[in-house]
Amino acid sequence: MKNNQRFYYTYSDYLKSKYGEKVYKLPVNLPVSCPNRADGNHGCSFCAGCGTGFEAMNAAISVKEQLEHTKFYIGSRYHAHKFIAYFQNYTNTFLPVRDFKHYVVEASEVPDIVAVSVSTRPDCIRREYMEVLKEASRRYQLDITIELGLQTVNYHTLSSVSRGHGLAEYIDAVLLIREYGFEICTHVILNLPGDDRIDCVETARVVSALRTDAVKLHSLYVAKNTRLCEEFENGKISICSKEEYIRRVAVFLENLSPDIVVERLFSRVPEKDAVFSNWGKSWWALRDELLEYMDTEKSYQGKKFNYLGGAALDKIQGV
Repeated sequence: MKNNQRFYYTYSDYLKSKYGEKVYKLPVNLPVSCPNRADGNHGCSFCAGCGTGFEAMNAAISVKEQLEHTKFYIGSRYHAHKFIAYFQNYTNTFLPVRDFKHYVVEASEVPDIVAVSVSTRPDCIRREYMEVLKEASRRYQLDITIELGLQTVNYHTLSSVSRGHGLAEYIDAVLLIREYGFEICTHVILNLPGDDRIDCVETARVVSALRTDAVKLHSLYVAKNTRLCEEFENGKISICSKEEYIRRVAVFLENLSPDIVVERLFSRVPEKDAVFSNWGKSWWALRDELLEYMDTEKSYQGKKFNYLGGAALDKIQGV
């Protein structure tokens, strides 16, 4: 057993168990935007103009070309044979359903694609789009994952960062996706200005109660040319220390269901695109610090997962 697998349920371990070998995500960049940027809005305070697709190719290139190009590179370098088409940047259901269907089918027809993962917002989930994915899954024998950007369950913080949705939209989206049996990966930022460790605990508890399949944690970075950057440089907001973030990750994991896969713990963003990122450390150095801390504290995923299923009834003797 690898060292980090003692502390949390790793994504690589999950994929190997499911597919029998290493599987790699291939980022796809669609010509889409975001509802939070429509009607003159500027989007979330932390979102850069290019979104989050730092690793993706130009959206003007066809989905097939993007996948084939990246598949060749990854396959040659890592001897990979199975891949996930990852619609990564912006809100990938924020386009007409006919266009969405076209892109999904185009990705599904690329050889060696075993799954399609669609990153989107909780307020951009509708049944018509789920039906498109259901048909693609049936026709091409693919697994489907929906990645939802929740960020935090603290609706006051969601408002302060101009997220454009609250907690209710996330719950609504999860319930609809569950009807189709697709896997759900919830994106979370544990160090948004205004949040504290209690918010981290409650976020872990909510995603566990809703039985999300995976989580992806992002350490907040400050991208250039964003409202967050202006607030950060003017001293209007501060970002918690590296040590505090590590403790937040640990307490989040302790309260997270042990059945939930952990895809990521720290952000990965090119230094040239941010004025602050990961306290000047690499993501793997931060991961090593986290594992050392968890080892010292005897911390592990699910350690405090004892609050569901009428837990208060355990206080009654004889139950």
